[in-house]
Amino acid sequence: MTDKNGDLLKGLFIGGLIGMSLGILFAPKSGKETREEITRKANELLAKAKEEYEKAAEKSKLAYEASLKYLKDLNVSAKEKAEEIENKVNQLAHQGAESIQNNKNKFKKAIDAGLEVYKKESNKEKI
Repeated sequence: MTDKNGDLLKGLFIGGLIGMSLGILFAPKSGKETREEITRKANELLAKAKEEYEKAAEKSKLAYEASLKYLKDLNVSAKEKAEEIENKVNQLAHQGAESIQNNKNKFKKAIDAGLEVYKKESNKEKI
């Protein structure tokens, strides 16, 4: 229960007690009638306090459930984003490996071609 709801219940209880006390003091009734009225008013006040407490408890429960659902949804969303990022990193790593292999193959071919040209030129000079 929040402080706001607790303050409301305290206010209701204190206000009810004050009102009941003033009503008893200024009412021209017999002792038996006064006791019956005190009992009735006390029961009304307790019923009202119980009703307000139940409303506050229900609001708290709903807020808790909404917060829990939000956190679960957030968790699912975070997991999905993490999986997306992991897939993208794997994809980029694979592309990088392919690019390195392609560049390595091109570099090897260029060296082989250069050696071939060098061998041909060397053979021409010997003749």
